[in-house]
Amino acid sequence: MAIRPPSGESKPMLDELDKRIINELQGGFPICDDPFALVARRFDIDEQMLISNIRRLLDLGILSRFGPMYHAERMGGGLTLCAMAVPDDRFEEVAQAVNQHAAVAHNYEREHELNMWFVLATEDASEIASVIAAIEAQTGCKIYNMPKIEEFYVGLHLAV
Repeated sequence: MAIRPPSGESKPMLDELDKRIINELQGGFPICDDPFALVARRFDIDEQMLISNIRRLLDLGILSRFGPMYHAERMGGGLTLCAMAVPDDRFEEVAQAVNQHAAVAHNYEREHELNMWFVLATEDASEIASVIAAIEAQTGCKIYNMPKIEEFYVGLHLAV
C-alpha cells in the first residue's frame, strides 16, 4: 500500500521519552558493538526498553522507518525518484504491483495529476531502466523517471 497523507483521525499521544528518542536520534546513531545499549544510557533506560519504544513508534506509524541512509550511487547502485498518474479506481491495485518490486524503497500518494511517487534503489545503476519497464508493463501506467542531477544537503530535523 502507498503511504497516504494523514486524514482527520486522531493521532497517538507521545510521551516525553518518545519525544526525546525521536528528537535525539534524528541526528545519528552510533556505530559500535552495542549501539542500543549506549543510546539507552543517554535516556536513563535499558536497551530493551529503547528497542521496544522504537518498535512501538514504528508499529503506530509515527516513524516510517528506523535505519541508516545510504548513498546507493557511491556504492555502485542506482537511485531515482519516479512518479505515475494512476486512475483513482486502480490506485490500490497499482500500489500493490509497484510495492512487489524489491527495488521500491517507499511509495507515497499525492494530491496531483502525478498521484503516486516512489523511490527506486537498485544494487546496480543499470537495473533502474529494467525495473521501470517491468512496472510499466505490469501496470499499464507510464513512469516519469526523475534521476538526481545534483544533491543538496538540507539537514532536516523535525522536532516533536
